[in-house]
Amino acid sequence: MHDDRKLVEARLERVLRERVRPAVHPATTPLSVEIWSTDGEPVPVAEGLVAPTRPIAPGTPWGTPWGTSWFKVTGTVPAEWAGRTVEAVLDLGFTPRTPGFQCEGLVHLPDGTPVKGLHPRNAYVRVGAPVAGGERVHWRIEAASNPDLEADGVPFRPTPMGDRATAGDAPQYVLGEMRLAVFDETVWNLVMDLEVLGELMAELPVDGARRWEILRAVGRALDAIDLQDVNGTARAARGELAGVLARPAAATAHRVSAVGHAHIDSAWLWPLRETVRKVARTASNMTALLDEEPDFVFAMSQAQQYAWLKEHRPEVYARVKKAVADGRFVPAGGMWVESDTNMPGSEAMARQFVHGKRFFLEEFGVESDEAWLPDTFGFAAGLPQIIKAAGSRRLLTQKISWSRTNDFPHHTFSWEGIDGTRVFTHFPPVDSYNCEMTGRQIAHAARNFKEKGVATRSLAPTGYGDGGGGTTREMVAKAARMRDLEGAATVEWETPADFFAKAEAEYPDPPVWVGELYLELHRATLTSQARTKRGNRRGESLLTEAELWAATAAARTGFRYPYEELDRIWKTVLLHQFHDILPGSSIAWVHREARATYARLAEELEAIIAGAQRALVGEGTRELVFNPAPHARGGVPAGGAAPFDGQGDKAVPTPRDGGGYVLDNGLLRIEIDGRGLVVSAYDRIAGREAIAPGQAANLLQLHPDFPNQWDAWDVDAFYRNAGCDLTDVAGLSVAGGAVRVERAFGASRVVQLLSVPISAKRLDIDTEVDWHETEKFLKLAFPLDVKADRYASETQFGHVYRPTHQNTSWEWAKFEACNHRFVHVDEPGWGAAVVNDATYGHDVTRTVRGDGGTTTTVRASLLRAPRYPDPETDQGTHRFRHALVPGATVGDAVREGHRANLPERRVTGGAAEVAPLVTVDNDAVVVSAVKLADDRGGDLVVRVYEAHGGRARATLRADGFDTARAVLTDLLERPDTDAEPPARADGGLVLALRPFQMVTLRLPSV
Repeated sequence: MHDDRKLVEARLERVLRERVRPAVHPATTPLSVEIWSTDGEPVPVAEGLVAPTRPIAPGTPWGTPWGTSWFKVTGTVPAEWAGRTVEAVLDLGFTPRTPGFQCEGLVHLPDGTPVKGLHPRNAYVRVGAPVAGGERVHWRIEAASNPDLEADGVPFRPTPMGDRATAGDAPQYVLGEMRLAVFDETVWNLVMDLEVLGELMAELPVDGARRWEILRAVGRALDAIDLQDVNGTARAARGELAGVLARPAAATAHRVSAVGHAHIDSAWLWPLRETVRKVARTASNMTALLDEEPDFVFAMSQAQQYAWLKEHRPEVYARVKKAVADGRFVPAGGMWVESDTNMPGSEAMARQFVHGKRFFLEEFGVESDEAWLPDTFGFAAGLPQIIKAAGSRRLLTQKISWSRTNDFPHHTFSWEGIDGTRVFTHFPPVDSYNCEMTGRQIAHAARNFKEKGVATRSLAPTGYGDGGGGTTREMVAKAARMRDLEGAATVEWETPADFFAKAEAEYPDPPVWVGELYLELHRATLTSQARTKRGNRRGESLLTEAELWAATAAARTGFRYPYEELDRIWKTVLLHQFHDILPGSSIAWVHREARATYARLAEELEAIIAGAQRALVGEGTRELVFNPAPHARGGVPAGGAAPFDGQGDKAVPTPRDGGGYVLDNGLLRIEIDGRGLVVSAYDRIAGREAIAPGQAANLLQLHPDFPNQWDAWDVDAFYRNAGCDLTDVAGLSVAGGAVRVERAFGASRVVQLLSVPISAKRLDIDTEVDWHETEKFLKLAFPLDVKADRYASETQFGHVYRPTHQNTSWEWAKFEACNHRFVHVDEPGWGAAVVNDATYGHDVTRTVRGDGGTTTTVRASLLRAPRYPDPETDQGTHRFRHALVPGATVGDAVREGHRANLPERRVTGGAAEVAPLVTVDNDAVVVSAVKLADDRGGDLVVRVYEAHGGRARATLRADGFDTARAVLTDLLERPDTDAEPPARADGGLVLALRPFQMVTLRLPSV
């Protein structure tokens, strides 16, 4: 037989495009349309429903950037359509290029009842099936004219559209056709048949019989279609396809669990307020689809998004609650938002689960067993323990498939964190969290699945996200055809819990991946938008303090514990840890609002802290120093207050031979040369130099920074190929016990203050940058005379080790990584730490010198200047605090990291001291939270973890609370029935912790 395959395939494509798809709506009639617009913030629904409107015709421009328009759409169903299925097709001016990222709408009845969302690939509203004819239709559409930031089709081009203040007022869209239409279900089903078979056929081997069987059936179906009467011949065409659609899948076919999904970024290329409306549109759409499709299941994560619905669109929320109760709308993931997991601190990462899971429990009575993070930019090694401590044991993500250097070896595996905790983890091999249920995608999932031979199942999150409206009826129809179809993977709608249960049952002993899940992409998110990152770190630290001092004051003085305020502030900080806010990858509007929000929260938290401390010290003239850190310092106990002992004094700078200054406190001798660079950091106790021979620390280095794509997200390895050391000095002087260094470069200036405390082995570096560069990367370098094959960087509830060498491609790819408060390098007997108060990105490299020694260079990443999506990223003034700690152990690094982030506070009052509410007698056991229980029962909750990476025993005491009745709990403060109760001795609790183990204790009051 002649090979006519390409001829038939081309025929199928054209007939579908030009004849069959248009015949889905064989008869249409125009609707009357009127419009009312506002350029400001969206108005309440009640106001939009009654706003005065004016006529608008198709082809008319509408919608200023970020504006809202209310359309009034009316019409009458023609009498001759009686008995037919009728729907409206409502085109706001959509383009097919992107299913989200453009205008969107929510259709309402005249009384305000939401009907469904309007999206670029989901623009219909059902009128009746069948209609009687003569029905009057009337809708009001709240339409958002959100600008398409890539409307010209060129990605990552700087644009002023990311902020209403710079976007202008030119109309963004042109109104399309709004019509009533007859819906021919037979033709629509023919479209689905042909698309599924055509897509499947293209994925089958050319030399296989199944491909040719489908090709011949498609050819017969096309022959059966009268191109001048598609509607009259569609049934016959479907009959030609029935046989190939009925052939069952092979017993060995891969099994795909489809989960309806709409990945909605809580902010990104739109502000937070628009996400509130995106969620309402999508939830309306999905609850409507659930009513139409009995097999369909939809999952939505992010408790914050449910909370927005509850607050802003209670009528939509009521529909969601009913669907949740029916088991069809699944609250997934159990987190407040789909947060970044690299940068949030220990407590913040824990509270993501606390607040998320508690919301789902209180609102729906359900508890998710999985963390659902399809789009997060890599996963910190401390996360498994947090997931398990929150009462979950599974993780789903897809983002690791974006890695550019190495192909991750598993799709289903057990992920082990730094403390040994393991969680069952799945990466969908469909390689998308916006699966469209195409034959190409399903075939890719089956081919790509790495566990063939030992497992058979994968999950496919299915639906358009970010304003695309979620799953479509077309996706459901395609899934139905692939439920049991020869040549395809089998597809079944299932909840995440059902998928995971079956996947674990068939694969009870999966391979283990130990340590962080590093994403080999988007590394620059550790540095972009420095003010957002500083706001997050400060918010976390202030919340730690506020809980500590408020709990102490409540227990000692009857101070009102601010439950409501802390709950609200925590949720706001958690929201801003979303994976496009904290990483700095959102538009200017988002970060402008974030800066204002962080400032407001800081003011509130400062007031709570001040009020609690005043309650503790009373009236008087004694000056006390409050120490919020988990380690004693300067004679002040951890979590307590005592008289000031002068530890804040600094070593006096003295002139240095050859220019510059010397800072010497008897423990550490720092030499700063005439360039303002640290050329010596001599550890007098160890008798050892910290700075590599012939090199200088406190060295600012400037690199070009123009990645191939994803400007705010990415820094590419070639940035290191060029750059310069900023060694020119504009001023060098003594200022208030510190050496002041001033530099100018490009259009920017830097002022640094270098000082050494009088009784600590530490060089403090306070850097202020007035930054006006673009597409540049600023680093702060410390070349250390240390032979370190690996280094430690702090992560949640411990630290992770990374190699300093690049033996493999996996190690080479980690050229920019995350740390929290410290990076530590060492060789046997001696080490050094670099600590910070607000930075996350860093790199550590090693070189061997001519003298045979090894230089290990630690560089903190300070600032970038990408131009997309915010063309003014980080322009202006920034402040950073770093410290170099020669001779530091890991324990010293932990202590100094807390010192930098939880500074002392001086308060005047009448008390002689404030004893700590909680004490621990081993510095390796760090207290991360002291608070009152969230259920407001008055119990004390204390969370501790082993911070040094070894086994530790410690006795914990709590003043005024009953250690005899203390219980171990999960993160939600529920008794952990699987845990061994803590031992008791001498009125305290004896804790024996594994390396990096975290435990939560609940103690009733005496």
